[in-house]
Amino acid sequence: MCLAIPSKIISMNNTTATVDVYGARRDISLLLMPEDVSIGDYVLVHAGFAIQKVDEDAANEAIGLIKKILDNDEIED
Repeated sequence: MCLAIPSKIISMNNTTATVDVYGARRDISLLLMPEDVSIGDYVLVHAGFAIQKVDEDAANEAIGLIKKILDNDEIED
């Protein structure tokens, strides 16, 4: 199973962008994006590529769910 992480674009340079993911910054490719994006937009990132633009509310909801799962002490391997 693959998971795409919602990430906020904080800077752009041609076909690459720097995104913020839980306070960490990552450089990603915009080559697979079907639409234009801007600084401040949220995108789903998979394997180093932005693959879809998402609205801020949906991104924050997904981030909250992921954080809740990661913070859950009852998860077992």
